[in-house]
Amino acid sequence: MVTAKQNLRLQKIITAVGIVLFITKLIAWWLTGSVAILTDALESTVNVVAGLIGVYSLYVSAKPIDKDHPYGHGKAEFISAAVEGTLITVAGIIIVYEAINNLLHPHTIQQLDYGILLVGATAVINYIAGAFCVNAGKKSNSLVLISSGKHLQTDTYSTLGIIVGLALLYFFKFTWIDSAVAMLFAFIIMFTGYKIVRTSIAGIMDEADETLIRKMVLLLNGNRRENWIDLHNLRIIQYGSRLHVDCHLTLPWYLNMHEAHTEIDELTDLMKKEFGESIEFFVHTDGCLDFSCSICSKQQCNVRKYPFEKRVEWTVENIISNQKHQL
Repeated sequence: MVTAKQNLRLQKIITAVGIVLFITKLIAWWLTGSVAILTDALESTVNVVAGLIGVYSLYVSAKPIDKDHPYGHGKAEFISAAVEGTLITVAGIIIVYEAINNLLHPHTIQQLDYGILLVGATAVINYIAGAFCVNAGKKSNSLVLISSGKHLQTDTYSTLGIIVGLALLYFFKFTWIDSAVAMLFAFIIMFTGYKIVRTSIAGIMDEADETLIRKMVLLLNGNRRENWIDLHNLRIIQYGSRLHVDCHLTLPWYLNMHEAHTEIDELTDLMKKEFGESIEFFVHTDGCLDFSCSICSKQQCNVRKYPFEKRVEWTVENIISNQKHQL
């Protein structure tokens, strides 16, 4: 499991790489005068600014829980991602403007061979860094790292498209190709920015992450213990890399406090093994009622009133419900 400090260190490295790639693309633009390469350089400007914002937000989110922030500082990551998505969208608008201006007032493009080589090198480095960043972000549930990584990968795809356009321009000498390629990838960039902003707003508003819930439900079904008669009212809130989970667990009513606590410990350990120590798990226990007998598969029960009929499989729909399951 990747820790908050490791996230911060990785973000610093990604930001440093972004600065180097930005300078490389500026050199390529200076050599060629291509507006398509300028497009790539402008997006790299966003990479650098967003990277610096990401470093700060991860620094803030890595701070421990205190009396003023009982759930930690992880929400800073959502704000950072929203800023990054906005910057990406603005960069796309600027690129469209430059491309239209170049169509109306075309200029001579030179030394395309050197420009293609330099930009191609940045594409390879961007993709490797982006893939590593997304992978680390998914392991730690860090929206900053995931959005930064996806941004780098999008930058790679747009760079490859720009290289294809520059190659066509190099061989066929159609100057309008430069602007056309720039506009095409500007719209791709703007769409990426929109998705990042949408995800960050969902996090700020504590929107339910159905993918995460489904993963948790599969884990619970696959490791269900005999005393776990029912589980419901499951809620998950993400605070940066920290997950806050609470639920209601129905247990046999005759268990004493120590026995019930042992069951909760088993459930908590199961979750932490899968999602890491950054998870906060709070369980409210309910004692079983008469109607629970028909869905309880416990073999040795001296107080059973009704025969077992079937076990209710936990699903996303019924596990988030605040109602106890009945036949």
